Amino acid sequence: MSEYNQERLTQDVVDAFENTANPRLRLLMTSLVKHIHAFAREVDLTPEEWMAGLQFLNATGQISTEQRPEFILLSDTLGLSMMIVSLAQARAGGNAKGATEATEATVEGPFYWAGAPDLALGTDIGEGVPGEPTFYMGRVTDTDGKPLAGALLDVWSGDGDGKYDVQLSAEPTMKARGRFRTDAEGRYWFWSIRPNYYPVPDDGPVGDMLRATNRNINRPGHIHMQVSAPGHVKLTTHVFVAGSPYIDEDVVFGKRDSLVVDFDKHAPGKAVDGREMKQPYHSASFDFRLAPTPA
Repeated sequence: MSEYNQERLTQDVVDAFENTANPRLRLLMTSLVKHIHAFAREVDLTPEEWMAGLQFLNATGQISTEQRPEFILLSDTLGLSMMIVSLAQARAGGNAKGATEATEATVEGPFYWAGAPDLALGTDIGEGVPGEPTFYMGRVTDTDGKPLAGALLDVWSGDGDGKYDVQLSAEPTMKARGRFRTDAEGRYWFWSIRPNYYPVPDDGPVGDMLRATNRNINRPGHIHMQVSAPGHVKLTTHVFVAGSPYIDEDVVFGKRDSLVVDFDKHAPGKAVDGREMKQPYHSASFDFRLAPTPA
């Protein structure tokens, strides 16, 4: 009988990477080999299952485009994206002893679009977008509560029907997106819409996987924020709508209790910023805390 057993095979593959010059790449590749070989042994992976997995990955690549990154969606729905986010935020650390912790980070998601316009505080990025008008406000501070003037908020969300601009046409125009700078007291405010829950794209391999495993395909209502300031760790996070359907079963595991906010409903009339509203509207307040960049 051959002495070439499973353990020897794994070690031979690991040894094949021993001349990798980059030590981090060598660690990543050898650890990947060990874990994927261990997975195959643990589940006694059959040739048919192995081939089905390869075909799934091939289909994921074939459907992916710049506006439809299916591999990001796959990572999100497997919780890998949130694991990477969690590791990155823990690695950044930087909180002084006794200081308030930084705002929790969460997934960027597949619909970020760089290049949103720089807008004045108070601008309505929800004009022409289906949904209920909402006034967003709050402050950006460091972890000790000191306001950060000129902090940048890069904001985007789906519309009230649960669709992002990039999903609406082959050549979309930006909607419900904008970049704002905080004032001298670290304050921000702008108008948009109250985001609705929505299903993740389910017409590809990831959707097939979710249906085959009888999983929820929806995300609760949320608005995305990237918040940054010199000398501080850039934050990518959401503000979630309290009481939104699926708030406790986010398909990408991105919801955090600390990010759930009440969207207060108001009757028509003069809003906080003096704007005269002819229809009911909502308001949501949230303060962001940024950790200092590690020394």
